[in-house]
Amino acid sequence: MTTDLETLVRELSDAATGLRTGDLDAMEAAALVERCAELAGRVGAELDRAAREAEREPPAEGQEQLL
Repeated sequence: MTTDLETLVRELSDAATGLRTGDLDAMEAAALVERCAELAGRVGAELDRAAREAEREPPAEGQEQLL
Protein backbone atom coordinates (compact mmCIF):
# COMPACT_ATOMS: atom_id res chain seq x y z
CA MET A 1 0.00 0.00 0.00
CA THR A 2 1.27 3.44 -0.78
CA THR A 3 1.83 5.98 1.96
CA ASP A 4 -1.06 8.12 0.69
CA LEU A 5 -3.39 5.14 0.72
CA GLU A 6 -2.23 4.10 4.18
CA THR A 7 -2.88 7.63 5.44
CA LEU A 8 -6.37 7.68 3.93
CA VAL A 9 -7.22 4.29 5.41
CA ARG A 10 -5.95 5.40 8.83
CA GLU A 11 -8.05 8.59 8.65
CA LEU A 12 -11.10 6.58 7.61
CA SER A 13 -10.56 4.14 10.47
CA ASP A 14 -10.16 6.99 12.97
CA ALA A 15 -13.34 8.65 11.71
CA ALA A 16 -15.26 5.37 11.97
CA THR A 17 -13.96 4.91 15.51
CA GLY A 18 -15.18 8.42 16.35
CA LEU A 19 -18.63 7.53 15.09
CA ARG A 20 -18.74 4.34 17.15
CA THR A 21 -18.03 6.15 20.43
CA GLY A 22 -21.48 7.71 20.45
CA ASP A 23 -20.06 10.86 22.06
CA LEU A 24 -20.90 13.13 19.13
CA ASP A 25 -23.94 15.34 18.75
CA ALA A 26 -26.01 15.01 15.58
CA MET A 27 -24.17 17.77 13.70
CA GLU A 28 -20.73 16.37 14.55
CA ALA A 29 -21.83 12.87 13.58
CA ALA A 30 -23.24 14.10 10.26
CA ALA A 31 -20.00 15.94 9.48
CA LEU A 32 -17.99 12.84 10.32
CA VAL A 33 -20.21 10.67 8.11
CA GLU A 34 -19.57 13.11 5.25
CA ARG A 35 -15.84 12.93 5.97
CA CYS A 36 -16.01 9.11 5.87
CA ALA A 37 -17.74 9.26 2.48
CA GLU A 38 -15.08 11.66 1.16
CA LEU A 39 -12.26 9.48 2.46
CA ALA A 40 -13.84 6.31 1.05
CA GLY A 41 -14.10 7.99 -2.35
CA ARG A 42 -10.45 8.99 -2.22
CA VAL A 43 -9.44 5.45 -1.19
CA GLY A 44 -11.43 4.05 -4.12
CA ALA A 45 -9.80 6.49 -6.53
CA GLU A 46 -6.34 5.60 -5.22
CA LEU A 47 -7.04 1.87 -5.60
CA ASP A 48 -8.30 2.44 -9.16
CA ARG A 49 -5.15 4.39 -9.97
CA ALA A 50 -2.95 1.65 -8.53
CA ALA A 51 -4.85 -1.01 -10.51
CA ARG A 52 -4.40 0.93 -13.76
CA GLU A 53 -0.67 1.27 -13.09
CA ALA A 54 -0.40 -2.44 -12.37
CA GLU A 55 -2.13 -3.25 -15.67
CA ARG A 56 0.46 -1.23 -17.58
CA GLU A 57 3.38 -3.12 -16.06
CA PRO A 58 4.48 -6.34 -17.73
CA PRO A 59 3.88 -9.51 -15.70
CA ALA A 60 6.71 -10.55 -13.43
CA GLU A 61 9.03 -13.23 -14.77
CA GLY A 62 7.43 -16.64 -14.41
CA GLN A 63 3.88 -15.30 -14.20
CA GLU A 64 1.41 -15.89 -16.98
CA GLN A 65 -0.86 -13.14 -18.20
CA LEU A 66 -4.61 -13.74 -17.98
CA LEU A 67 -6.60 -13.17 -21.14
